[in-house]
Amino acid sequence: MTKARNIAELANDISVDNNRDVTLSNLRSDQPMMFRNKIINGDMRIDQRNGGSSVTPTNSSPTDYTLDRWKFSVLQPSKLTCQQVSDAPAGFNKSIKVTSSSSYNPSSNDYFLVQQRIEGYNTSDLNWGTLNAKSITVSFWVKSSLTGTFSGAVRNSDGFGRGYVFEYTVGVADTWEYKSLSLVGDTEGTWATDNNKSIELGFSLGAGSDFYASAGAWNPTNDFATSGSNNLVQTSGATLNITGVQLEEGTVATPFEHRPYGTELALCQRYYATSIPQGYTISNFPTGADGAHMIAGGTNDLFGYIPFPVEMRARPTTYIYSSVNRAAGSIRRVTDGSDIAVSSYQPGTSNNKSLVYFNGLSGVSANQQFTFHYVAISEL
Repeated sequence: MTKARNIAELANDISVDNNRDVTLSNLRSDQPMMFRNKIINGDMRIDQRNGGSSVTPTNSSPTDYTLDRWKFSVLQPSKLTCQQVSDAPAGFNKSIKVTSSSSYNPSSNDYFLVQQRIEGYNTSDLNWGTLNAKSITVSFWVKSSLTGTFSGAVRNSDGFGRGYVFEYTVGVADTWEYKSLSLVGDTEGTWATDNNKSIELGFSLGAGSDFYASAGAWNPTNDFATSGSNNLVQTSGATLNITGVQLEEGTVATPFEHRPYGTELALCQRYYATSIPQGYTISNFPTGADGAHMIAGGTNDLFGYIPFPVEMRARPTTYIYSSVNRAAGSIRRVTDGSDIAVSSYQPGTSNNKSLVYFNGLSGVSANQQFTFHYVAISEL
């Protein structure tokens, strides 16, 4: 067998549809070939919370996050629905579909957007907020029942008032189109470099004049739309599908980084983890399917070690559900099939790795066994 082909030979093999030619010679020598994409679940494959069911987003938990890592910020809770669907361009299997539920004309302070907040640990290499700030390229596939100009923004998600509004155009209704844009890194502002919120990529679904800014430059604001762009919420039944979202260092849009499913799931589980089987939700998981077990050490406490699938971003807020009747805040006693309410079951201080013990129970005897499911949330 001959030696592996060199970089120049490999460059001849790389091409992208729709005239998006990319070769290895376009890439910087220090730019990684793996984990280029700082967006998690950009291909919309993972929906741990809803299992593909339709959701009406609100501005509070649990329906602010829909598909994994994708958060809705909406002032009015009844104007949109969201769902993971199997409609996607070639090379993809899923997309996020947003549907307008009414004909709503946004007032000046209204906001409707879907966004992903990126952890500072994953963006620190961009050096934003310094004179060494690096440029980025954002690319995605979009399909809409509306044509014309749409907008979105790259913003500082910690409220420090930095934003870069961009526009893109949908030329043909109900047809998948590829979009990409590059922007210079921000040399100003404060951008987190730890496990807090850093860069936020958002797509506008409707905005009032309070959130308008000119496109194509950094602004000292958190605006995310332009005055001339479409408001999806203004047309009843209007739809917008997005998939293949990538945010990467550099000025060239490279092919979407398809990571193994298990890898992408683990990246999502840093922010949302659950013992509920894939494809099911809190409301419909199979009854009797054990997710976690603990044993009573005495009359008040349960002891056990329930590790999360991965170390979470920070100490999560945890919810538990009876493994049989799905009752929130309860666990199932195996010996007699009854549910026991638990008043305290959060992980210990600074514990982002596991559930270790429960307390605040009554009517519990030593060595009794219990089963339950959990949901742990450590979103940005």
